[in-house]
This record gives sequence, structure tokens and C-alpha cells, in this order.
Amino acid sequence: MKYTPEERLDIGRKIYHNELTRYEAASIYGISAETARSYMREYRDTSHLPPKKAHEHPCHIHTETVLPESWESYQNMSKDELLDELIKSKVNEAR
Repeated sequence: MKYTPEERLDIGRKIYHNELTRYEAASIYGISAETARSYMREYRDTSHLPPKKAHEHPCHIHTETVLPESWESYQNMSKDELLDELIKSKVNEAR
């Protein structure tokens, strides 16, 4: 599927800012992981941002944190906290 330059930059922005991994983006948008990576690089270069460092990658999240045990705990979380919990869950599942 072809995406407009604006759509590619939006996909790249989501990857660069850790809203999605390149593999999640590939699955959602029907593109390869390498294409998703190139969209992220395109966004980074267009926005004049530095390359991401390895420790900024969402796969390097420490999973020692205890996850909330009840639904009420999730209701009080911010969007960023919920995304962090989702990523931790996916990492643990992959292990």
C-alpha cells in the first residue's frame, strides 16, 4: 500500500517517539519492518532530530516493575503509562 509523504512522516514520528515499534507499525500499516524503519529515518531527517540511542529503544524497558493487579489501577494511568505497561506486557509475552 502506498502512503503519502505526510502519512509516512506520521508513521515515522510514531516510531521515533516510541508510540509504536517498527514491527507494530509494519503489522498495522501493511508494510515491512525495514520500510517502517525508513519512514522513521525520513521523519528524523526531515525534523532534524538526532539518531536514537540504543537505551531509548522500548525493548530496553526494565521489567522488574510490578504490574497493576486490578482494572481500577489501569483507569488511573495516563496514556504514556498505559503504553509503557502494554510494551512491558508484550516483552514479557515474547520471552
